[in-house]
Amino acid sequence: MEYTAQILILIYIIITFLYSATEKIFQWKQSIDYYQSHFKNTFMEKFIPPSLLIVIFLEVIMVTLSLIGIYNLIQFNDMAFGYYGLVVAAITLLGLMIGQRIAKDYSGAMLITVYFMLTVFGIFLMQ
Repeated sequence: MEYTAQILILIYIIITFLYSATEKIFQWKQSIDYYQSHFKNTFMEKFIPPSLLIVIFLEVIMVTLSLIGIYNLIQFNDMAFGYYGLVVAAITLLGLMIGQRIAKDYSGAMLITVYFMLTVFGIFLMQ
């Protein structure tokens, strides 16, 4: 298969963010409680519900673009949707990393960096 690496990266992004979005949606109260505790004593503590909605929206967008991207790669050799899905993922990960830094969760920020590196590599492959 011509685009094996690109497809595998998109599948990884889909699994990661589809699970993340569904977990936030179906465990809304627990997610709110967790993030309010995580961001306790920061300005973000008051903005958890709208912030989670924004993250869920971005996750759904990137999963949708990535699914269409896989289909278009296989059927039409077109990388555009996959590329945009990865760009949305990279922007989202930057926002999440900033949040971890605000919360002073430096190990959490470091873990996000691993996802970010894979995403940027995927963007590189899609160009």
